[in-house]
Amino acid sequence: MEFAVFPRVTVFAKLGRLPDPIEEEFHLQCLTCHVERSLRLQLQRSGDGANKFGFFGKSLHSLSHHYSFTPTPTDPALLHRVLERSRVSSDFRTATKAHAKVVVLGYATYPSLVASLISTYAHFHQPHIALHVFSNVFRLFNMNLVIESLMKGGHCDIAKRVFGKMPVRDVVTWNTMIGGYVKNLRFFDGLSFFRRMLSANVEPDGFTFASVITACARLGALCNAKWVHGLMVEKRVELNYILSAALVDMYAKCGRIDVSKQVFEDVARDHVSVWNAMIKGLAIHGLALDATVVFSRMEMEHVLPDAVTFIGILTACSHCGLVEEGHKYFDMMQNRFWIQPQLEHYGTMVDLLGRAGLLEEAYAMIKVMPVEPDVVIWRALLSACRTHRKKELGEVAIANISRLESGDFVMLSNMYCSLKNWDSAERVRQMMKMGGVRKNCGKSWIELGDSIHRFNAADQSHAEKEAIYRVLEGLIQRAKLEGFIPLTDLVLMDVSEEEKEENLAFHSEKLALAYGVLKSSPVTKIMISKNLRICQDCHNWIKIVSKILNREIIVRDRIRFHQFEGGFCSCGDYCQKSTRRTPNGCYCKFAMNEEGHKVAVPGRKKEKGISTICYSC
Repeated sequence: MEFAVFPRVTVFAKLGRLPDPIEEEFHLQCLTCHVERSLRLQLQRSGDGANKFGFFGKSLHSLSHHYSFTPTPTDPALLHRVLERSRVSSDFRTATKAHAKVVVLGYATYPSLVASLISTYAHFHQPHIALHVFSNVFRLFNMNLVIESLMKGGHCDIAKRVFGKMPVRDVVTWNTMIGGYVKNLRFFDGLSFFRRMLSANVEPDGFTFASVITACARLGALCNAKWVHGLMVEKRVELNYILSAALVDMYAKCGRIDVSKQVFEDVARDHVSVWNAMIKGLAIHGLALDATVVFSRMEMEHVLPDAVTFIGILTACSHCGLVEEGHKYFDMMQNRFWIQPQLEHYGTMVDLLGRAGLLEEAYAMIKVMPVEPDVVIWRALLSACRTHRKKELGEVAIANISRLESGDFVMLSNMYCSLKNWDSAERVRQMMKMGGVRKNCGKSWIELGDSIHRFNAADQSHAEKEAIYRVLEGLIQRAKLEGFIPLTDLVLMDVSEEEKEENLAFHSEKLALAYGVLKSSPVTKIMISKNLRICQDCHNWIKIVSKILNREIIVRDRIRFHQFEGGFCSCGDYCQKSTRRTPNGCYCKFAMNEEGHKVAVPGRKKEKGISTICYSC
């Protein structure tokens, strides 16, 4: 759309006039950089350059200023005023100094500053310099588009080589590289490029920080998160709802839900995205009751929930087994707020019912869905079938997944192995071999200071591997003295018990924890991130280690946070085993709240044949 207007504007500029219809179209197209620069250059070439610049200068300048972005409250605006004053006072030397500053700070493609520079050099009768400004910007504009296109195609390394060949780079160039790395899930590279950007004395803007905050959140890198937030405060970056929501999300995903809640209380909460970030953060920490309180506050503060809000609240219910609450919000979404459920909402409900062991109800919901269930929904059902050992329904789920990935094969194989159906499990493994499908490797990482240390299962690559394995073996022996028994049933291979136990001993999260114990002081929290779900053996072992060491250990897996302290986990073991009735005949679960107190999460109970919520626990 933006390029459609370009040739017409250029033609009329060559004629030395800008008709009203084109000027109106110019407004509607939001004065893209390409149009504005072309227009100014062509007006200068058309003769009577000074008059034409004078005629259109105020209009173009005000419009470009209106549509430009001002990421920091001082630098671009200050440079803009300096150029204006130098033009008024005919101070050419000050104008060239301001131009140099624009380039050094990475503002060379800011529409308002480019327009001001061209106007300034036209005023001083220096058309060759104005042309040079346009040429550099035009080349830079095209190169930035090339990098953006490469990043969109996932060609990060080629984009990096193009970046290295560029003689001039601006803040947009750096933002394109950092944002591209983050979108391609290369978060370490994104953070590394951000540090390079600062070293090159290029001033980051709001777009830069939005990408970097996302990288910190996805890595769970708390030290880096605090540093980035500190930079934003230092540079007085103005918070909009996007950055506010990103900060709430970042601290939640870095394990500091308390700081996340404080940021939420401090920022403007007039946009639903900020509320969604808070609800989602509470959900991944297993604080479902807190999430429902935040949801209730939305109505009090006159903020309407949207479809994303209900995904968050249903996820919170799913992580804590609040089936009745989940049904309530699912109905509320449709009947009270007139939001039609999407695939994501149905997927969350299937996950909620499947985790609670209500697999037939979950399958019934899939069958009555008004839209075609996607692969995510069938995988949620398959995962529940594996947990609750429902082979027949699991095979139905597999049959409906059009393109099987490694996780699907693994879940099906695990389900067969848990039922001692070794022949079927082997048949699945053969299918994986024939299809060239490889199992995703478990990876864990831990942040210590400015460094992030990564581990694979049975990793031998770390420089301090001898010390790590020595600490790990000591912790395993101490845990066994406290009653820990390795869950060798989880090793789904027909091998000896000793081999199974050895297989379990060197999972990536155990290595990361051993390194954290080795390198940190006895009173500090240890936080580990993992790319897959934590297995039940590691979960049980870390519970005992937290009690032995009297330390708080936080593990963020693919689904949620697990806060281990004093031999308990904040998930109440809900995510680690099939649902079983308590002595009260209900399905209540016990978890630690934010203050560390053990509380009951109400479950379903049948009284006189009627299913009700149990509060007796």
